[in-house]
Amino acid sequence: MSNYTRVYFDGLGIDFDLPSVAFTLFGHEVHWYGIIIAFGFVLAVLYGGRMAYKWKMSLDGMTDVLIWGTIFGIIGARAYYVAFEWDYYSQHLAEIPQIWNGGIAIYGGIIGALIGAAIGCKVGKINFPNLLDLGALGLLIGQGIGRWGNFFNQEAFGCNTETSPFRMWSYKIKESLEASAELLASKGIEVNPDVPVHPTFLYESLWCILGFFILNYIVQKHRKFKGEIFLLYGVWYGIERAVVEGLRTDSLYIAGTTIRVSQLLSVIIAVAFAVAFIVLMLKCKKGTLPKALVLDGSVHTPTAAEEIQEQEILTANKEKTETENGTDN
Repeated sequence: MSNYTRVYFDGLGIDFDLPSVAFTLFGHEVHWYGIIIAFGFVLAVLYGGRMAYKWKMSLDGMTDVLIWGTIFGIIGARAYYVAFEWDYYSQHLAEIPQIWNGGIAIYGGIIGALIGAAIGCKVGKINFPNLLDLGALGLLIGQGIGRWGNFFNQEAFGCNTETSPFRMWSYKIKESLEASAELLASKGIEVNPDVPVHPTFLYESLWCILGFFILNYIVQKHRKFKGEIFLLYGVWYGIERAVVEGLRTDSLYIAGTTIRVSQLLSVIIAVAFAVAFIVLMLKCKKGTLPKALVLDGSVHTPTAAEEIQEQEILTANKEKTETENGTDN
């Protein structure tokens, strides 16, 4: 079986061979999927470490958070997926730990990581709402890069389209659609294996990267309370996932229904987080925020304008003091 798949982007007028295996190590194939996921994770961790230093958060405490969050995140991502595909995995128990073959759910990973992070915060004495802001930015980095792992696996694609400029097709996609055509039809989704599909991995990747730049370079500089970035992340990602999930052909469904689990959860998260953001922002303006959510000097990163203003004040005070001293003499 070839480790390469020919991928066609008709709208862009390009096609190329896409490798699924990066290299072989001691007789074991190392797939691009795992490498890309790991790369996104490492970048997110490096970013988190840098920001934790700027926000004066304990690096030892952040290590506890990283360890607990990683362990629970991996378990949660796989458990979520397996739970909604139990009819298959109940007959293939040995495949449950084989995450390198695909089959993880981002929402399960987020839920697991939050549980692990909460434990890590307790152990490392880190403010949890403050960590959520940092974690949200790291998630956007990891998701934006990690989705390209789906591309190399030629999975997590959408339904047919002949109008999207980014439409793609490959024989692996064709085989997947042929194998799932009957199941999709039972959900009211008709597919043609010979027609290009939506590259939903690309839509989500671009959305997450854009979200990172907005939340990191705009919102962070004007953050009013701890947890603000996390809530806006939930709104931002929830809206995108609710839309894109409706295009996908590999969605997990609530048993016996045509309701997509991740789409429903995305809508709930987007609405709930938007309401929470509005409520907390109003409390912030009234000065009635819970103490744990109030920003303090130990975590606030001054903007360039604030640093200049502070320097001007110090200079003015120094000149005033020198003038007064000169008069007294």
